[in-house]
Amino acid sequence: QYNLVESGGGLVQPGGSLRLSCEASGYHLAYYALGWFRQVPGKEREGVSCISGSGSSTNYADSVKGRFTIHRDNAKTTVYLQMNSLKPEDTAVYYCTLRGFADCPSTMREAYFAAWGQGTQVTVSS
Repeated sequence: QYNLVESGGGLVQPGGSLRLSCEASGYHLAYYALGWFRQVPGKEREGVSCISGSGSSTNYADSVKGRFTIHRDNAKTTVYLQMNSLKPEDTAVYYCTLRGFADCPSTMREAYFAAWGQGTQVTVSS
């Protein structure tokens, strides 16, 4: 069983930064890719970023490339999403997720991930 707990969300002004954390617990966690999705009311969950089990491979949605950075600390079983130059359109509930394989999928789809956290709200507003 895997348990994912997000933290670090909040209210930030446009242009500001936030760092989301996801503490993951479970057996052989370092073998699995971890990712972040986000969702706004009335829309489908959108894939934001993914990092492979080893941490050597990452991918990002076009909308966040150059602004967001994902990294993981397997010793602490934690994955982070550093979000810089935040925009109002980044406002969403952000979910941490675990994939049942070590590699990230070429397309970020919910069905490709096996476990989810409860989500943390990020609001970008002046």
